[in-house]
Amino acid sequence: MTKNRNKLIDAFMGNTVTAIVHEILEEAANDETLRKYYDKEFMNSFSIAKKYRKEINPADKPLNMKDRISIKEKIISKVRNELNLRISKGYKNLDPDKAIPYTEKIMKDLKIE
Repeated sequence: MTKNRNKLIDAFMGNTVTAIVHEILEEAANDETLRKYYDKEFMNSFSIAKKYRKEINPADKPLNMKDRISIKEKIISKVRNELNLRISKGYKNLDPDKAIPYTEKIMKDLKIE
């Protein structure tokens, strides 16, 4: 793996984590204005993640198993950490265990898995 590819994967993971966190926040929000804001942030991060995904390798070809497992584990860990941080700041209705199904869904949408 080249250095440039590692940077692309890191950028991809960062935007994917942000998209997942905002999707979970949108689901937990009671205020319609907040829901719209989180949806906008999700769509923005998801579209950027798609672009990075295409740069990592052709989108119609899956990543190798080692990369898939590593990326999935790191994303789940970062999403859980961010949700726990937000819970400690007083956010309500957040469940860090949602990190796994949301990560699996987005990885499938981005053709990682």
